[in-house]
Amino acid sequence: MTIDLRSDTVTRPTAAMREAMARAEVGDDVFGDDPTVNRLQQRIAEMLGFEAALYVPTGTQSNLVALMTHCGRGDEYLVGQHAHCYRWEAGGAAVLGSIQPQPLPNQPDGTIALADIAANIKPDDSHFARSRLFCLENTWGGNVLPQAYVEEATALARSKGLACHLDGARFFNAVVASGRSAAELARPFDSVSVCFSKGLGAPVGSALCGSKDFIQRAHRWRKMVGGGMRQAGVIAAGALHAIEHHVDRLAEDHANARRLAEGLQGLSGVQVQAPQTNIVFVDVPPERGEGLVQRLAERGVLATGLYKLRFVTHLDVSTDDIDRALPVLRELLAG
Repeated sequence: MTIDLRSDTVTRPTAAMREAMARAEVGDDVFGDDPTVNRLQQRIAEMLGFEAALYVPTGTQSNLVALMTHCGRGDEYLVGQHAHCYRWEAGGAAVLGSIQPQPLPNQPDGTIALADIAANIKPDDSHFARSRLFCLENTWGGNVLPQAYVEEATALARSKGLACHLDGARFFNAVVASGRSAAELARPFDSVSVCFSKGLGAPVGSALCGSKDFIQRAHRWRKMVGGGMRQAGVIAAGALHAIEHHVDRLAEDHANARRLAEGLQGLSGVQVQAPQTNIVFVDVPPERGEGLVQRLAERGVLATGLYKLRFVTHLDVSTDDIDRALPVLRELLAG
């Protein structure tokens, strides 16, 4: 039996989630009358402490719509060099939004040095793009951003007239690991994107949260980039079920990640990063890395990476699965 540790995006809907989707009330969401979509949007906005939310098909679209709502043509957003909404979303903000990214170095924990933020906010001068938005990501490589840092960095950006956006693709992993409420982690931001199809286990969808005015403007951008949906309640029901039933259980994924990391300790030349949430990174000597992912797959353990392997625990990986995977991993990682 294959143990899939490639990503928490590979989860399949539980029986209870499928039942909720099968009996979902639906309507035409373009007209705003899909009751399940409306309930989802109201519920996620309330959880994060915002006035409104917008259901979208993907996290990439959620971030794109946020950037295009905050920034106009020729504006600029400050973002980490390795942030998902800069590096991994096909340059959509620049190509579709005519928004200039100003990438900044990320520290190992995902933070951006305050001095770098301050130095790169442009003065009001026609030679420069207008600095309009500051973006962070939480979690970052499975680690939770320090809340004191988040508050200080966003305060700095606001003091210079910038709005603040959070890419919260694994936002609820940060909530569970930090012991803080969703509203507390979201409070420093003007908008937050959350994903339902990663750790929460829904088959599709993300939500963008913000003020009523912001979401009203975001709705227009969603339509422009192809996101108007009709009887979307069928998929929204899966997301609604996820936030009502799958948040607290993320602690199980975090425990399984720790179990995996602890089980890989002691291998010569192999460095294992202690996980805070559900992602384990493993550094392997180059001479052992070539073909390693393929060899693992042949033994029934799926992972991603080359010299730095990534293992992600999730809804469809049990403690027994971790215990079955560990002997295979130890054998192949040892070379």
